[in-house]
Amino acid sequence: MRSLYFLLPGTTQSFFCGGLFAELKAMRLAQQVCSAEVVTYRQREADHLFLEDVLRSPTPNAIFVVSWGFDVPKLASKLRGRSVIYHAHSANYGFTLPAEIPIITVSRNTLGYWGQLAPTSLLYYLPNQISDEFTNRGGDREIDVLVHARKSSQYLMQHLVPALRSHCRVEVIEGFVPDLAELFNRSRVYLYDSAEYWATQGVTEGFGLQPLEAIACGCQVFSSVNHGLSDYLDPGFNCHKIAGCSLEFDRDRILKVIKKFQPIAFPANFLAEYRVANILHRWQVILAEVNDFFDHQQVHQRSQQQLIAPLTKSRVLQLRFQRLMAKVRSKLGRS
Repeated sequence: MRSLYFLLPGTTQSFFCGGLFAELKAMRLAQQVCSAEVVTYRQREADHLFLEDVLRSPTPNAIFVVSWGFDVPKLASKLRGRSVIYHAHSANYGFTLPAEIPIITVSRNTLGYWGQLAPTSLLYYLPNQISDEFTNRGGDREIDVLVHARKSSQYLMQHLVPALRSHCRVEVIEGFVPDLAELFNRSRVYLYDSAEYWATQGVTEGFGLQPLEAIACGCQVFSSVNHGLSDYLDPGFNCHKIAGCSLEFDRDRILKVIKKFQPIAFPANFLAEYRVANILHRWQVILAEVNDFFDHQQVHQRSQQQLIAPLTKSRVLQLRFQRLMAKVRSKLGRS
């Protein structure tokens, strides 16, 4: 089993985000299957290897795991000729990858994106982990409505939150929270509306950890259902769709849930997909297959293989033209 190098720009506070923490969790779980460690590439850090140093030294039989969206094309080019995996969170970055790079996606939404864009690549689904700390602790919930300002829509922050504040206690998170599970357990309702944010970014919500973490803690969740959120959100059953046509309708629905609050109910096995046991099993299966793939690539050079034609834009145009000509010939044959 090859070692894994998880490439990250850095791990200090300036890089803190959901994607970083999710990647570090994925690495720690992978360490239970094989050797794995962080390699930074934008800044040197005392506790981690630095990519330029790794590439200058004799490279062990390792797999480089790239994940940082906009950096992926440059990293893939720098690592050409080495074993590389793309751990895909968001989609719509606009790049393609050679079939020699297997793609592991954190959501089925992203899996479907790459299934269409890279039909000749190896594709896998490995969901993000919801840690065991995210569970309903059964305590008092003195916060009526919890909102995280980052990624929230203008509608949510400028209209819905002010409309709710005159009726209930609203808590707005402005920055990093060291114990989010504790905060969710103190809250009745969690609001999340990221569709506008991701539309302006031009890429997708890769997974959406916080709504699922809030559900795990028993919060009633009002959320958008864009991109990766659609993997697990089921409006009317385990959440409520936010931005339901009018401000007044949203306000009244939320206040009704607060007044008659009951922790969200979900099937006993709902979270099993995102807990350690399932993700470890998936790592074991995925890494076994990927190692077989790279073994094959080492034995059979690219020039010796009959490569499957990629679905490039030019090939799509060629296939459309062929289909059109086949229809023309069919009509001429009937006339």
